[in-house]
Parts: sequence; C-alpha cells; structure tokens
Amino acid sequence: MNIKEIKPASFIEISNEEFKLIRDLIYKNIGINLTEEKRSLVNGRLQKILRNLGFSTFKDYYHYVLDDKSGEALSELANTISTNHTFFGREIDHFEYFVDVVLPEIEEKCKKSNSFDIRVWSAGCSSGEEPYTLVMLMKEYFGKDYSRWSAGVLATDISLKALEKAKNGVYPDERVRAMPDVLKKKYFNKLANGEWEIIPEIKREVTYRRFNLMNDTFPFKKPFDVIFCRNVMIYFDNPTRETLVDKFYKHTVNNGYLFIGHSETLNRDATKYKYIKPALYKKA
Repeated sequence: MNIKEIKPASFIEISNEEFKLIRDLIYKNIGINLTEEKRSLVNGRLQKILRNLGFSTFKDYYHYVLDDKSGEALSELANTISTNHTFFGREIDHFEYFVDVVLPEIEEKCKKSNSFDIRVWSAGCSSGEEPYTLVMLMKEYFGKDYSRWSAGVLATDISLKALEKAKNGVYPDERVRAMPDVLKKKYFNKLANGEWEIIPEIKREVTYRRFNLMNDTFPFKKPFDVIFCRNVMIYFDNPTRETLVDKFYKHTVNNGYLFIGHSETLNRDATKYKYIKPALYKKA
C-alpha cells in the first residue's frame, strides 16, 4: 500500500452529490471553478473543518454554510480552498512599473487638475504584503510631499482570516527577505522573535475591508487610478473572469491601470482594456 493513501479513521469521504453541491456553492459565491481533478483537494482540505464543527457528512456542512447569515462560514470555506501564498516583492516588475510609469502619469494629471487624489485598490489582498508595498512605494516616490496627497490603498479580500493577518502586519523573515534593506529598515520593526512588523505610519494608510468580487455590483462612488488583482482570477473560468474584468473596467478612470498575475491572461477580444505588456492593461 502507498503510505500516502493511508487515511485516518476519522476521514470523511465526499460523495459525488456532495462534491457537486460544494463545487457549485464555491463557484456561485466565490467564483472559483473546481474541476473533477480538484475533488481530492476539496475532500482533504475540508476534513479539519468538518471535524471541528462535529459534522459527519459534507452535506451537513453544505447546509451549515448556506444557513450562516454572517458570512463567516463562507469566508472560512474560501480561505481553506484558495491558496494564499504570497510574500513581499512578488512579481517585482509590477512595482517597478508602478513607480517608473504609473505614479509619474498620475502626478502629472493631478497637477494639471490641481487635485491631489490617488485611488489604488488591492483586490484580493490576502495577508497584506501587496497593499503595504504600494504604500511604501508611494511614500518613497512623493517623499515629504506625500502628506499633500489623498492617497493610501483600499485592500479587500473575501477571507476574514487573511484580513486579520493583514491588519496585524507581522510577517516571518522568509516573507520579507526579498524587500530591499532600505525599505525594511525604514518601514518595518524587527521583533525579538525574528519576525518583522509594519510600522504604524504605513498601517494607517491601508483600509482593509471584506469584499466578495462575485458581487453583482461594486459600491464604489469614485473610480480607481490603479487596480491590482493578481493571482486571484487564476481560479476562475473564462465567463467569470470576463465578467469581473468588465466590472473592474467600469471602476477604472480613463488611462487607469489593471495589474493581474503573470500566470493569468485576459482575452483581448473580450476586454475593453488595452494590452500594455504581460499582466498589465490600461483603460485607454
């Protein structure tokens, strides 16, 4: 027998009907498209939740999520199924383009209109590395003039667990290792246990909110100059991805930018965004 196939006595097998129920629930509410190949992943990752809640079948758990009006059960499901692996400096070329091209364009436009407002959205922010990095870069770019700007970052995620980690702003050394030393010394405090904590000045510039990208409409009153939604749509099928990108487009200013993950692509015939380079699009 393959040792990897040995399962604990308490292991709960998911039936065909139950997998379909869970899969459809996730697709409808979270947008993640789980194929039959992901069946063992769903079965394995949800074992601990079922045991902790005292459920003996996936069907009982399915109804529990449906009946929970607080949204916390759905949030826990989303956090368990999706992979929130990230670190500071991931896909660094995006941040370089943000500093070298995007911020100068916004600065020039705002000076002409005498409106010092920058709206940046980190959609699917996970544990906070991306929005904190964006704030640091804006601080570095504008220097002493940063206080003149209405800046900061809106950071949203469906996972309450991820948002709590982000708000806490404490990271192990391996997650911070790729950051330049000058930024680490300036914007982090080294803790006694070897971890790194974001300084309060940076934490205050990020607004964290729980938000489901599958909502039919977005509640934002003003469009964004920049939207980062990286390595989120990798879980979506084409119709879900195109619907979401269309909503992003409606909430992007003219000449605003959408950054996606390098492992993701958009159908150029289906999106109104103009392709700039891999994983980067502009509302031109």
